[in-house]
Amino acid sequence: MLLSWTLVATLLAPKFALGTRTTPSQRSYDTHNYYVVEHDPRASAGASLDDVMHSLRVEPVEELRELKHHWLVRAEKPPTPDLVARGDTQSREFDPVIDRYHQLRDTASSHLSARSEDGLRAREVVASVRHLERQVLRQRSKRAPPPIRRPATIEDVSHRFGIKDPIFSKQWHLINDAYPEHTMNVVPVWEMGLTGKGVISAVVDDGLDFTSEDLAPNFSAENSYDFNDHEELPYPKKSNDKHGTRCAGQIAAAKNDACGVGIAYDSKIAGIRILSKPITDVDEAVALNYGFQNVSVYSCSWGPPDNGRALGAPSYLIRKSVVNGINNGRSGKGSIFVFASGNGGGHEDQCNYDGYTNSIYSVTVGALDHKGQHPYYSEACAANMIVAYSSGDGKHIVTTDKGKNECATNHGGTSAAAPNAAGVFVLAVQARPELTWRDIQYLAIETAKMINPEDPDWETTATGRKFSYKYGYGVLDAYKFVTAAQKWTLVKPQAWFDSPAIQLNGGKMNQANKFSGGTPIGPSGVTSTITITRDMLKTNNFEALEHINIQVWIEHTRRGDVEVEVVSPKGVKSVLGKKRSGDAAKTGFPGWVFMSIKHWSVFLSLKRFWADQFGSRGEDPVGDWTIKVSDQNSTSESGTFVGWKMKFWGTTIDPKKAEKYELPLVDNVLPPINDPSRPAIDVPTVTEQHAKPSAFLPEGVVTSASTSSSHVPAETPLAAAGTTEQEPDDSFLADVSDVISSHKIVFGGIGVVSLISLVAGAFYFRQRQERLKNYASLSDDTNPMAGVYGAEPASLAVPSAGRHPRDRVSVGLGFHSSFLDDDDLSTAGTGHTPKYRDEPDADEITPVAPVSSTAPTDTRAP
Repeated sequence: MLLSWTLVATLLAPKFALGTRTTPSQRSYDTHNYYVVEHDPRASAGASLDDVMHSLRVEPVEELRELKHHWLVRAEKPPTPDLVARGDTQSREFDPVIDRYHQLRDTASSHLSARSEDGLRAREVVASVRHLERQVLRQRSKRAPPPIRRPATIEDVSHRFGIKDPIFSKQWHLINDAYPEHTMNVVPVWEMGLTGKGVISAVVDDGLDFTSEDLAPNFSAENSYDFNDHEELPYPKKSNDKHGTRCAGQIAAAKNDACGVGIAYDSKIAGIRILSKPITDVDEAVALNYGFQNVSVYSCSWGPPDNGRALGAPSYLIRKSVVNGINNGRSGKGSIFVFASGNGGGHEDQCNYDGYTNSIYSVTVGALDHKGQHPYYSEACAANMIVAYSSGDGKHIVTTDKGKNECATNHGGTSAAAPNAAGVFVLAVQARPELTWRDIQYLAIETAKMINPEDPDWETTATGRKFSYKYGYGVLDAYKFVTAAQKWTLVKPQAWFDSPAIQLNGGKMNQANKFSGGTPIGPSGVTSTITITRDMLKTNNFEALEHINIQVWIEHTRRGDVEVEVVSPKGVKSVLGKKRSGDAAKTGFPGWVFMSIKHWSVFLSLKRFWADQFGSRGEDPVGDWTIKVSDQNSTSESGTFVGWKMKFWGTTIDPKKAEKYELPLVDNVLPPINDPSRPAIDVPTVTEQHAKPSAFLPEGVVTSASTSSSHVPAETPLAAAGTTEQEPDDSFLADVSDVISSHKIVFGGIGVVSLISLVAGAFYFRQRQERLKNYASLSDDTNPMAGVYGAEPASLAVPSAGRHPRDRVSVGLGFHSSFLDDDDLSTAGTGHTPKYRDEPDADEITPVAPVSSTAPTDTRAP
């Protein structure tokens, strides 16, 4: 029998009192199913939380710590699992709570029960439940060090010859006698008196051994928690639970007689345990907000499997938690999330296929070895921001290990690069506590040191700086970073806006990930262009460009064959998706969001200097952005480019008009569902560019064609999970109707004759304009991304988006089901070391219709 929610709330009132620190409740997944309910108390004619609980027949567990109006609830498991048909060929486990909610939705939408008491109650419940999701245990994958390639290590040799140097002398990432220029360069920062005192970081991992003499003096118990076993202290219980302790030692190992020292050896370190066994979305979401008013930096060395096949994205709830940390963490300055780029470089994996490293909210960190070389395992992508030192070429990171006084001598991978960067950020926060999360990103880009300038992977961006898919903007230097932070002018608040969505040949995808329409991907690929205007920037209070998101909808029989790239108005190309030989998924890319920082503009205070030096103020989003989607032209595989859109992130013109970003509930359907949280924009005319008909004809045969169309995002109201997709009205008369309804005062006094004349004139003008548009496309590359993998054609595959909320009951293999629509996650190797470049073929033609008068260039370092 369920207790009255009012009674339960009364009993728990002291626990949920504002400002009172509580710990998450214990879970019992063997006997109960758990759900998250987002209740909207502001919904007009909505039901109370008590009525919602009774209607769904669930009992409350707790309100989520930082996500307001999100409640964890539970219900006893059914005695036997039944199977309920869903569609013609699929089935799902019967879930009484989810099924009950869908029955309420059906009742609420039925005209037969419009005036009945049941219908009224159902409409009230559905109106007040914004989100309902079953919680399923899932296992995250540790980004452990790659296998040691050389049997004899430095440590082996030291033991064999009786070398007993202090452990600190082995921490080459701090002091490198053999290659002095290749360190994190923290010693000069220590000499400044900055050692991390007063700053707290958290290692989100498999636990933290707070009994270690190296970590005990700096352990922050108050900001630690074990989300795997739901206990106060995150002690690593399993034999292989060493990963988090090692990462913690890199950041905050105390200066004493045990092992070595951390980069910020006087700072406090918290442990948040999530990786030791499967975890639900709700616990991961709470974990990423745990202690977020006290914790400044979250170090995360984990993600989807790095096997060249997985495609991973955090769920809606986890993304909402991250946005919450960005908006509200550290009293509004924002949590600093540091993510390892991944160790799948040897398997053709790229960090653009990882929704955590591919996020604008993450500082994505790749690896360098002790000689400053790019190790084979470190993943490359357009989201890589910086690199930091880690294992490679026989050397590893020496740090704290699990045990009272144990030291690790074989730590590494990008798992070790991320905490090295996190330690530097802790020092910077001590020097400038008011730094926001975006200031940290700006400083990382502005102060990164170029490494290996002879590497052809370096390319010149619109600002004149160099960018590399494997190095990002360069290696992190603690002294440069901290000294720059001390005199840094804080950036303005964030601005953003969406482009219109392009639906190629009426392309669509619904919430069940079902595609329709689109343009077949031929031998020359498919190109399409979005035009951004100056008015769009002004309307959205947008000043300078930072991140760009490119969301794609692509149907394909083999995901790993697909390649995606985008070219900016200044001719700067971002390779977003490249070929992955081991990825044979047939699920396509339903709304996956790529991210690139290659088009990052110069900080406003430096623009005059850069303009004087390079004759440019950096990347300007105004103009034509052109995407190209291609594949490997396999006779046995095929695909269709269905649609795409862009989101631009940057700084505000007027900080007083800044707004905090709110995550939309549904963001992967095509056409997109209108979301009130997104600022309204003026929609420009956009031009689809398809492969020329001549591309399919023998040489010497010349023809021409022109295809253009205007697209307006569908005005579909946002509702609770399971909103029915509505067909947009694309007719010309509907456009005219919109114009008339938005200008009633002007048209009110115009007679019928004038109205008919206006419609006829507008129709004639529109037809004439479309006839005059010139056809333009990118060149036909016979080997479109040959530089990225050396002699082989390379491409970046586009990952799939999360499933429909109703399908969240399904269980993934070791990670969220939304990570991947495939079941087979075996590792796929390539047998060669990847080389990342972005060189066009010799016969590549410069894209047409640039905004500037200067032709686009593809400059590289010597």
